[in-house]
Amino acid sequence: MDFGSYVRAVREGRREADVRFSVRQVAQRVGVEPAYLSKVERGEQPPPSEATIRRLAEDLEEDADVLLALAGKISGDLREVICRRPQLFGALIRELKEMPDHAILRIVREVRDGSW
Repeated sequence: MDFGSYVRAVREGRREADVRFSVRQVAQRVGVEPAYLSKVERGEQPPPSEATIRRLAEDLEEDADVLLALAGKISGDLREVICRRPQLFGALIRELKEMPDHAILRIVREVRDGSW
């Protein structure tokens, strides 16, 4: 699913339970024009900036990294980390791409807990 379709599906799902999730009201809360948000949802406009995606994620109670990935973007903090050691992180990510989720979670826990 592309960024716009995903955002629209999430927003409309939330709107079923809460009328505050109309295009107009969500757009107002995240600081964009309703017509622009509607066009993004329909794929007529490219995804917005990282800052706007983060506000949208917060408003929709979604993970910002997921929305950024769907938009083909990477968060500024991750970009900074990768740019410090691009070869190492490039190799790491390529190695991880075929690993099952449980193996990646194990690695994350080991690094986070310092037990490696």
